[in-house]
Amino acid sequence: MSGSQAPARPAPAAGRAGAPAKVSLREKQKIRTRGAIRAAAMRLFTAQGYGNTTVEQIAHEAEVSHTTFFRYFQTKEQVVLSHDLDDAIDAALAGIPPGLGHFDLLRRLIREMYQVHAADEWTSDPQRMALIDAETALREAYQLQKEQSIAEAAEFFADYLDVQSDDFALRVFIAAVGGVAFRLMGEDDSGCVPDGTDLDRMMAAIDLLERGLPLE
Repeated sequence: MSGSQAPARPAPAAGRAGAPAKVSLREKQKIRTRGAIRAAAMRLFTAQGYGNTTVEQIAHEAEVSHTTFFRYFQTKEQVVLSHDLDDAIDAALAGIPPGLGHFDLLRRLIREMYQVHAADEWTSDPQRMALIDAETALREAYQLQKEQSIAEAAEFFADYLDVQSDDFALRVFIAAVGGVAFRLMGEDDSGCVPDGTDLDRMMAAIDLLERGLPLE
């Protein structure tokens, strides 16, 4: 919901921490292959433009087969928009303690997601974010991705607070927070690259919302 965040996925159970899983050799190889495909794609996008680059060219540059490309990414668009943070996101959400009020939960959730994404070289890459901002198709798909993250955050809040996901008050709260987040990100000159400034602004906005939006 802030910075370069991809969708925040609900934790299996709020407040239940889990130990990070050991990465197998097979998974390490998958990570290396995904990274190689992304790096090859970014080289081509820089050299000849996103629209002029084909999946075939990316596969050739990455020295993988066409079939291997589609085993890792469904589309050229997903090379840019996807991330490998599901396990880190799940662990962060599971580590949120029980008993927080909705505003404190919001602050904790945003900080956790921000830190996960800021610590990742791919999701915080300025070149990646500049490409998303420059390409209409990527920008529109990224917007849909952010809207999906808001919907999933609403499910997480409903589960954590033990309310119905269609609760009117919850829907208004999520809509207000989502609207503020999208507006602030749209005004951010950093191109959604985490630098601390956007997080500080979001925390200040949450404080204002909690205080009833005083203008004096």
